[in-house]
Amino acid sequence: MDGGWCKQYFLQSVKWNFRVVPMARSLPPLNAVRAFEAAGRHRGFARAAEELSITAAAVGQHVRRLEERLGARLFRRHGRGVVLTAAGRAYLEALTPALERIEAATERVVQAERTGIVTVSTTPSFAAKWLVPRLAGFQVRHPEIDVRLSTSNALADPAVEDVDVAVRYGPGRWPGLEAHPLLETELFPVCSPSLLEGASPLREPADLRYHAILHLMTDDWPRWFAAAGVPGLAEAAERGPRFSDAGLLTAAAVAGQGVALGQRVLVADDLAAGRLIAPFSVTLASTHAYYLVCAHGELERPKVSAFSAWIHSEARAAVTGTRGDPAQ
Repeated sequence: MDGGWCKQYFLQSVKWNFRVVPMARSLPPLNAVRAFEAAGRHRGFARAAEELSITAAAVGQHVRRLEERLGARLFRRHGRGVVLTAAGRAYLEALTPALERIEAATERVVQAERTGIVTVSTTPSFAAKWLVPRLAGFQVRHPEIDVRLSTSNALADPAVEDVDVAVRYGPGRWPGLEAHPLLETELFPVCSPSLLEGASPLREPADLRYHAILHLMTDDWPRWFAAAGVPGLAEAAERGPRFSDAGLLTAAAVAGQGVALGQRVLVADDLAAGRLIAPFSVTLASTHAYYLVCAHGELERPKVSAFSAWIHSEARAAVTGTRGDPAQ
């Protein structure tokens, strides 16, 4: 085998496999640096100890360790106090602005977490019928935080998308995410008050045969018919308009286009305002609920924690209210 070729191959292999490992920073302990800087700025250990909430003896120990690390004296005794050496003065002149920059950068990060924008993802129906009407209350309580609301019927994943927190309707189990219960809900028929009048007024569940049944793409009408004692209507009620969004379904019911199986959470305000009525007392407990969902650890961020505390407070207020009770 040609010796020149072997040498070239070896050198090329070394080039391909060689990795530059950066040198670790050679920095003294931060606590020792802070103790020295405070002592140098205050020209003594006692006032430095007050600033740092430690004892003067502890300040002295930090300074001695720093001197050992540097191999230089930073202070010398002068009467009952200490004064900076030439090395100490030079070191202090460099450290004070450096620590001030660290402090300023830290404060900017902290303020960015406490203020700025919190991005919330939810469905169009929940946003329009529940969240947006209450959102002004959050802005009053937290004027330093702006809410960016992103709506989609697709399930946003806070762990991978540009979303701080999401409100989801579902079973409460999403792998890799934290899910905190927010609102339970019930299902019951709702319609415009106008359907109580006319040639076929709604008086009992069997009267639904004379009215259009409004559907989501998948819904619980068959379960409700069974609970109301009219299972025979289920097949006939398969016909009727279908909607991909619960907000559109509710709007159709308000417009008098038929009877919808409403979610208490989404129809409560329309019931309270008289735009909708609940003609029957039979309700179904939903198998799903609303959850506040986020990536693990997100609730430790101040602005996300603030939104979580506010929306849970609003949810508790909604639960304790009496609006939209189908039995009243």
